[in-house]
Amino acid sequence: MNALTIKKAAPLRGNITLPGDKSISHRAIIFSCLSSGKCRITNICSGEDASRTLEIFKHMGVEAEQTGPYDHVIYGKGLKGLTEPASVLYTGNSGTTTRLMTGLLSAQRFFTVLSGDSSLNTRPMKRVVEPLRLMGATICGRSDGNFAPLAITGSQLRGIDYSLTVASAQIKSCLMLAGLYAEGMTTITEPAQSRDHTERMLEHLGVPVTRKAASVSIASAAEIRPEQYEIPGDISSAAFYMVAALIVPGSEIRLKGIGVNPTRTGCIDILKKMGGSIELENQRSMYGEPVADIIVRSSRLKATAIGGDLIPRAIDEIPILAIAAACAEGATVVSDAAELRIKESDRIATMCSELKKCGISAREQKDGMIITGAESLSGGICQSHGDHRIAMSLAIAGLMAKTELTVEDCECINTSFPEFMIKLGQLTAKKSH
Repeated sequence: MNALTIKKAAPLRGNITLPGDKSISHRAIIFSCLSSGKCRITNICSGEDASRTLEIFKHMGVEAEQTGPYDHVIYGKGLKGLTEPASVLYTGNSGTTTRLMTGLLSAQRFFTVLSGDSSLNTRPMKRVVEPLRLMGATICGRSDGNFAPLAITGSQLRGIDYSLTVASAQIKSCLMLAGLYAEGMTTITEPAQSRDHTERMLEHLGVPVTRKAASVSIASAAEIRPEQYEIPGDISSAAFYMVAALIVPGSEIRLKGIGVNPTRTGCIDILKKMGGSIELENQRSMYGEPVADIIVRSSRLKATAIGGDLIPRAIDEIPILAIAAACAEGATVVSDAAELRIKESDRIATMCSELKKCGISAREQKDGMIITGAESLSGGICQSHGDHRIAMSLAIAGLMAKTELTVEDCECINTSFPEFMIKLGQLTAKKSH
């Protein structure tokens, strides 16, 4: 999948299911490996990022077997049963793996080194290293621990009361994993609530977690019980098809069994605010996570403001929301989203750059962008910048381009959603190549 060439689409129709939520898959793997017995995970995310998390645990003595395309059985070793790996633990392009495992490994009784690919090793890690050091962790790395590789010498940790400067589920979950081993209580407070999959899963497993407004507290745990997990469809993956159905005239699709955790549904709220026809049906709960079918019909979108508390609930979906903005009437303003600059790429700069190639007015702001919509986009050649969400967003833009749109360097899509084009082909009468 080095390059994708997309043609203007006929109406999108049909029902599809999607691979498991990436964020929940990471956490299900972690807690299964730390459990005291046999766990089964079905509909696990097939992307490389989740695989990196599982491979790391295998290097620390965990046994696991794949029983189906999206199913695994994991034999947990308990909270204190992991063993020292013989080599560097490779996290690939996964920031979630790197940051969450830094918290967990800080409390183990052995030495580890975490390192990722060239992109991952430029992403800031001091945001987790600094609070972990306050808990007593011993972590070394480039630029005083701001960049991987990170060398971690396991230590006895102590609980802290820590306030984050940005709402971040990765930082929060990192500190919660460390808190499972720390003496005393660990409390993390965010400026706004980020996604709460870690809290929900621990509560489901019977581990005491105290939540109050934007704060969460956790004490050391004696055991994680084995569990069977069924992972709901990934709403971040669903967002690409939601926008596709909204912008391609005459479309109507159903996305089945998608996770609709309220800390993750900012994209739905934003698209509805833009005039999008989106309905939730068959709402239910799976292992503490709300799930629903999402029905989307083509709509005439209008520009809106995207900022404030909506950002933590839609941070991963901003690139595809930028495509919705490019097809909307008026100028959409994205603000309070400086976090986008330190993702797999600088997503503010890359989206503005690529939208301009498509004939769309897109202006960078320090913490966001201003996108003025147009009735159609121009085709041509765009770059993914090695960022899976940029690549998939531009592919969706191609469905509305006047001429063919080619997105180069699309191998990165495999990090989160290898089935992206297959699922799109199931919805398009005139399939893309």
